[in-house]
Amino acid sequence: MTFQELNLNTPLLNALTDLGFVNPTPIQEKAYPLVLSGRDVVGIAQTGTGKTFAYLLPLLRQLKYSETKHPRILIVVPTRELVLQVVGEVEKLTKYMNLRVIGVYGGTNINTQLQVVFQGMDILVATPGRLVDLVMTGVLRMKSIQKLVIDEVDEMLNLGFRPQLMNFMESLPQKRQNLMFSATLTEEVSMLIDSYFYEPITIEIENQRTPLDQIGQYFYAVPNFFTKVNLLESLLSNSAEFDRVLIFVASKQLADRIFDLIDPFFPEQVGVLHSNKSQNLRINSLQRFKDGASRMLIATDLASRGLDIADITHVINFDVPDIPEDYIHRIGRTGRAEKAGIALTFVNEPEMKHFAEIGKFMNRIIEEKPLPEGLKISNVFTDEERPVLFDKDYIGKPKGIAESQGAFHEKKDKNKKVNLGGPGERKPRKVKSRNRGVERKRAQK
Repeated sequence: MTFQELNLNTPLLNALTDLGFVNPTPIQEKAYPLVLSGRDVVGIAQTGTGKTFAYLLPLLRQLKYSETKHPRILIVVPTRELVLQVVGEVEKLTKYMNLRVIGVYGGTNINTQLQVVFQGMDILVATPGRLVDLVMTGVLRMKSIQKLVIDEVDEMLNLGFRPQLMNFMESLPQKRQNLMFSATLTEEVSMLIDSYFYEPITIEIENQRTPLDQIGQYFYAVPNFFTKVNLLESLLSNSAEFDRVLIFVASKQLADRIFDLIDPFFPEQVGVLHSNKSQNLRINSLQRFKDGASRMLIATDLASRGLDIADITHVINFDVPDIPEDYIHRIGRTGRAEKAGIALTFVNEPEMKHFAEIGKFMNRIIEEKPLPEGLKISNVFTDEERPVLFDKDYIGKPKGIAESQGAFHEKKDKNKKVNLGGPGERKPRKVKSRNRGVERKRAQK
């Protein structure tokens, strides 16, 4: 099937032609008529399969010109980066249409966004927290919302946005169409669907346990953190093969630490992306990586959901994620648009258990690669890697406590002195009776 057969209007077809798109993906093909029908739809498909266009194309096909200032389509996504990406996709598709779209997210001046909202829009793309903030001001009103899209809802719940989701969904008009698109469908997401969706139709393109076939998956058995850094440096030195590399790490602190260690070897080639960075720095780092100005991007799982970055040659998991689904989301950043990609994972001994669970979850054996010849193996362990010894025989007793007899012990000689009286002895004070009058009367009797 081609996009010509989907009954798209001319402006959308022209925009798709400019983008070079001819054939819809399976999720786009199946979702289009269902969304057009007005039914609530839940779309489950692997990352990189075109879920954003799957809901945008039918929504834009139905959206007509209006002078109303309040949004008619609301798209809620978990991160600022996804807001910018979805806004960009809308702008590409509406190149030949007269529609207004804006994106709002936290970490920036809310007054500036209030001014933009006040000017009016047709489509609003927002993160849950900032959406609630704007609604609370009274400037943003939800009374005109006809279509609600929740993108990557499971990630929103993981990030703790459940209260905000409940808050704004209660304020929406009851008569609306609900759409949800995600790579995974958890039990908590199912409960959300049961509460707010009306007889939804579920589209599931492929089993979420199966990663994209065009991704080659390998792992290195690495003893410790500093050997992982040495391995990372060794691999990245091959700039011809490792042309555009996304490096995933478990925490923001670890991302900064690795950047500090490898940036001297690759100046101006490495970027960092995590939630502690300023919004401008995050946008610039992501844009430089997309444009090819930087060859490597170190990121937390913030970048594992929804971000569409073309031509990533390698995804490197510096550490093993605890949850198998997170691994699939990470490696799904490569091998997109039917292009081949490679996913490499550095696994130390404590992480082998989680890595085995990932292989079992996917029902797949991941091939081990030998460490590069001449790689420097470090014998230094970080504080986090050192084993914690709980046995008191290994810990030993601090000096001064080793001979302790506990709470009951013999006093030292200087503390055994007894007051024997003497010139300095204090005489006991006579206590006057408060009942002297009563005592005197008793004596007289």
